[in-house]
Amino acid sequence: MIIPVEGVGGLWKGVFPNVQRAFLVNMGELACYDQAKRFVFENGVSEDNISAHNLASITSGLLATSLSCPADVVKTRMMNQSRSKEGKIMYNNSYDCLVKTVKVEGLRALWKGFFPPWARLGPRQFVLWVSYEKFRQTAGFSSF
Repeated sequence: MIIPVEGVGGLWKGVFPNVQRAFLVNMGELACYDQAKRFVFENGVSEDNISAHNLASITSGLLATSLSCPADVVKTRMMNQSRSKEGKIMYNNSYDCLVKTVKVEGLRALWKGFFPPWARLGPRQFVLWVSYEKFRQTAGFSSF
């Protein structure tokens, strides 16, 4: 149904916003996990154990979702937009979508639907990082 209505290019609608979103998620989860774990260690909150890994993974999931939610909103709007009867589209690019969303709905609109991505990403972060740390410890590698 996409090709007859939108052409072959319709299959790739939303690729660039999705790449931007993936960058933000990975930046949030990878960089934040190490920083949060280091913070936990340096401030004496916990030693290198499952408690520290839990705290760091929760922080990582929260930051990754916070960073990616605006990109999710933009990506979804870019992918869902359709052409008007005159053949015009609402948003020319991701930046245009971001600016128009904030102007019309305010800054908080960029975090619409925060809970579902966090509910998905939070448990994933927990499983990923706790498993990673167990494998790391079993293999005898140091933390930093």
